[in-house]
Amino acid sequence: MPYEWTPEDPRDTPNWELSLWPYRSLLRKDFVIFIGGTAALVALPLLTLLGQAVMWGLLPFFGLMIAGVWYALHVSYRRGEVLEELSVDETHAHLTRHNPTGEVQEWEANRYWVTVHLHPKGGPVDNYITLRGGDREVEIGAFLDAAERLALYDELKGAFRPA
Repeated sequence: MPYEWTPEDPRDTPNWELSLWPYRSLLRKDFVIFIGGTAALVALPLLTLLGQAVMWGLLPFFGLMIAGVWYALHVSYRRGEVLEELSVDETHAHLTRHNPTGEVQEWEANRYWVTVHLHPKGGPVDNYITLRGGDREVEIGAFLDAAERLALYDELKGAFRPA
């Protein structure tokens, strides 16, 4: 799961933290390997054209294709750099969201007034999770898939349950 509890079982202590991030199927080292492999596969047909004038006509298009794939993967990777951190102590719950643009959004509420809500349908995504406390309601884990949000909802309900 792309989230981590500290400590592992938040029901053991009133102080706990939860970190959430989007799932990354392509790590940075794999990104380099993929671009290198794609460039090598694209270069194979060019080998048959070595020494011919038509190679110079096709080479810019192959270069644009590799640059386009690199750019698309880079933009996708950059948009996925989101981190949400929920820290809870005896009296307060504090949620911090670090967006890909560098913007930081924060929410704080009294721990005992925080309620966890699941919206199975009608939200931006299925099984949409929100935390309500104080005068605001905030989303959490919208970048997770539907099954992960269901599991997270159950764990959050258990973690916020009074001792």
